Amino acid sequence: MENNVVRLTMAQAIVRYLVNQYTEIDGERVPLFAGAFGIFGHGNVTCLAEALERVQDQLPTWRGQNEQSMALAAIAFAKAKKRRQIMIATSSVGPGATNMVTAAAVAHANRLPVLLLCGDTFTNRLPDPVLQQVEHFGAPSTTVNDSFRSVSRFWDRITHPAQTISSLPQAVATMLDPADCGPAFIGMPQDIQEIAYDYPVEFFEEKTWRIARPRASADQIEAAVSLLKTAKKPLILSGGGVRYSGAEEVLAEFAHARGIPMAETIAGKGGVTHNHPAYVGAMGIEGTDAAKELAETADVVVAIGTRLQDFTTGSWTTFARDAKFITINAARFDASKHRAVPVVGDALVCLQEISEALGDWACPPKRMQKAQELYAEWNREVDAGQAPTNAELPSYAQVVGAINKQAKPEDIMVTAAGGLPGETIKNWRCISPHSFDCEFGFSCMGYEVAGGWGHAIAKQGNGVPIVLVGDGSYLMMNSDIYSSVLSGHKMIVIVCDNGGFGVINRLQTGMGGAGFNNLLADCRVADKDNIPHVDFTAHAKAMGAHARHCESLSDLEEAMAWAQTTDKTTVITINTDAYKWTPGGADWYVGVPEVSEREAVRNARATQEEFRKKQRQGI
Repeated sequence: MENNVVRLTMAQAIVRYLVNQYTEIDGERVPLFAGAFGIFGHGNVTCLAEALERVQDQLPTWRGQNEQSMALAAIAFAKAKKRRQIMIATSSVGPGATNMVTAAAVAHANRLPVLLLCGDTFTNRLPDPVLQQVEHFGAPSTTVNDSFRSVSRFWDRITHPAQTISSLPQAVATMLDPADCGPAFIGMPQDIQEIAYDYPVEFFEEKTWRIARPRASADQIEAAVSLLKTAKKPLILSGGGVRYSGAEEVLAEFAHARGIPMAETIAGKGGVTHNHPAYVGAMGIEGTDAAKELAETADVVVAIGTRLQDFTTGSWTTFARDAKFITINAARFDASKHRAVPVVGDALVCLQEISEALGDWACPPKRMQKAQELYAEWNREVDAGQAPTNAELPSYAQVVGAINKQAKPEDIMVTAAGGLPGETIKNWRCISPHSFDCEFGFSCMGYEVAGGWGHAIAKQGNGVPIVLVGDGSYLMMNSDIYSSVLSGHKMIVIVCDNGGFGVINRLQTGMGGAGFNNLLADCRVADKDNIPHVDFTAHAKAMGAHARHCESLSDLEEAMAWAQTTDKTTVITINTDAYKWTPGGADWYVGVPEVSEREAVRNARATQEEFRKKQRQGI
């Protein structure tokens, strides 16, 4: 080091900067970047890997089996840490990079931070076309990494080593911004990674980042309070932003004290336990009937930390056309939807200021009494649906109920896509806060096992991720069972085998179509009388996990109790009913053919047209 500069390659500089960034979690100063997931190829092994190897005690690198799944694990880690700590995912050029595009979309849709460092082709173009390069004849500077532009909150390609000095702080600031949070992508051309540059030593000084709590303007608070005071039948809708703000307890007390029923979005589920006196369950297409009825009668809806996705709003048919919205959100874009009264700011401080300005106002008590009656009725229906029967195969509801009984308060249920989101959202009872993670912002099949691994790393042995995955998603992405065995991060994985893509078959046939190419029985197979089925138990054992197959619900409860005692990742498999689903929830706007030879399709179209008449159209 001379003249207050340090000579490093671009890759070394990036790594040194990252290890000197810190954050605070519950008053403790910890590294902002907790580790990296890496699969190395010619685009990142000779330079970036060399830099990561030197700091492996400070910034551990975990070996993934698939670039998409390791980035999904990083996303789950960020969710577990409430966006206060971040993981890195790095890949080579070409297919390694494009494998991570789907994961970037998951992070973007869910407003979650992950830092993606991808190798890139040569800026000097001397060896072009390099291995795995996709050439664009009329745009030679375009590489596959440009595909990340549409799914990144921050995107940059470093074409000179000095650019890292301005790029990296902006990437970190974006990932930590409550309003703009999402994935940051940095492309690293191979010939730039190797170049040494004299960096100012100040660039590598330790920095502690703190998450901002932006406050709404006084007039926004006043407008929200004025509208809420007119409400006779209000409803709170709590989203994932409540959890990321750490506002769960404040909101729970606010709902209880003001007598306002509280529903949750899918991302928000787990903010409170299922027995909170104001809680009425999840909202929307996969939600509870209690939440649906309360939404249909609500005159003012207070939506907090939610982007109001169609599964939450029932494609905007669940709420009355004349219902008014107050939206509390750090992101102006989300706060301004459907002509709501926007309150742009942090959920926790905005709730505190609204509560103070409300004085002694409370909702008429009949509203909460009705909500509690409806939710009690819903819970009786859940109990009935989870009760054992003489059916040949158990339902998802019965499986979820059996697993729920064996879960410990410190465990977390992890699922995504397919039929299990609806069944867990309706049937899983959170016995402790933050014990539920359903990736449904992008509904990404394959998140389940990868997400479980990310949660296991975040938990560090304090509880176990309980991963619920269908056979379809398992076949898409399962290799992080092996990753978790390698790294020593235990999870319990329950594979529910219903013989194909069961829930999309339900949608297909429910909209009048014939069962086609979803269940294995409806696919083009060599021998329909002898359809081969995957032995998921043997497959999991082959990856080094403990595994057991269950024939009944009693077997499942026994296997879950056993799984809680094992020393590494444990997989439990059970066959489930592909046709039995928990009823309830709102309607969904989907495309149904206007003309068809099938009477069932024509009837479904007529039903869709009738229900669409209830839609709010942005007003």
